[in-house]
Amino acid sequence: MQKTFRILTFLVMVCLVGSLLTTAALAKEKVKVAFIGPLTGGVSANGIGGRNSAQLAVNLRNADPSAKYEYEMISLDDECKPNIGVQVATKAAADKHVIAAATHYCSAVAMGAVGTYNKFGLPVIVWGAVLPDVTYGNDYKEVHRVNGTMINQNQVAAKFMRDMGYKTWVIIHDTTDYGKGHNTYFTKELEKVGGKILGRFGVTADQQDFTAELTKVKQLNPDVVYFGGLTNIGVRIRLQMEKLGVDAQFQGTSGIKSDAFLNTLGPLSEGALSFQEGAPIDKLPGGKYFTEQYDKAGFERGHEAYGPFAFAAMNLILDTIEDVGPNRKKVRKSLNKVNGYESIVGEISFDDHGQNKVAAITKYVGQDGKWVVWEDSEYGNGKRKLKKL
Repeated sequence: MQKTFRILTFLVMVCLVGSLLTTAALAKEKVKVAFIGPLTGGVSANGIGGRNSAQLAVNLRNADPSAKYEYEMISLDDECKPNIGVQVATKAAADKHVIAAATHYCSAVAMGAVGTYNKFGLPVIVWGAVLPDVTYGNDYKEVHRVNGTMINQNQVAAKFMRDMGYKTWVIIHDTTDYGKGHNTYFTKELEKVGGKILGRFGVTADQQDFTAELTKVKQLNPDVVYFGGLTNIGVRIRLQMEKLGVDAQFQGTSGIKSDAFLNTLGPLSEGALSFQEGAPIDKLPGGKYFTEQYDKAGFERGHEAYGPFAFAAMNLILDTIEDVGPNRKKVRKSLNKVNGYESIVGEISFDDHGQNKVAAITKYVGQDGKWVVWEDSEYGNGKRKLKKL
């Protein structure tokens, strides 16, 4: 009896040890990645949409049994403020367990943070900031960007507006790197196609009252008010244009391309123009898949205009780690060679500065509370008219 008991005990121990070894073999190494964007403040809708989209990419990868690693994403709020951006960039980059990051919607923040990524050797992919100098201002091999730049936006915008018949503009831009960049590139492109700028005004990012500027704009009587800045300031300017009787077409950049702009302004968003790199979500190669998965995830907020880019950036990061392992230097080296990578936003190919070569720009118009592709809109087919046409 004792002999039988010893045999049974031995067999149970063998089974337990075998089970523990199997569990250990099946457990995946945990790898940490990061997301940085404005999760609070005036453009938080865009940051939250980007964060949700990046988190969706991580969740889908963790649900894939063929994935080599288990991923944890930390989210950091840069508040769309350069000083805060440097702080959170340093926090992410100084954490040796963070292998790579999808970073920044606001250009001024991205510009302040790129040196930090270079210093700590953290490879990042920018998912929203459009100032060209984010990638072209330095030769940092750690910095990449999946979306296009304001150069592409303003080339298309200037030609489109002149072809429509508009002749005169007043430019209002915020005084961050983002706004000043749009002022520079739109001016350059408009001069090429023969448009005339009657005046320009720089405004601060926290400015509330634009009476002085808009009173002068009204006197100048331009065909178009061009606004180079983000949603929160754009909303205030458009509201005060109406209050002061400034009768001009409102032309924005990708900075106002958000549901928040439409929802806050209501009817006053009608006919507003925005230009954004990439195709609309329903026309992207993986647009249907992305929206289906995003809706299924049950996020409280929408993905906004740059959510698909954040999803693509994080997917590229995860694919790279799967390929070369959780090593910053190896990930950076691999990202610098990306060419022809298929993503939901289309093909991604980085040039020698880490900039995606995509140059497609889509024109949008506010129609009945939605952003509608120009060619698909009633403005595009002539049923409705923009101001002063």
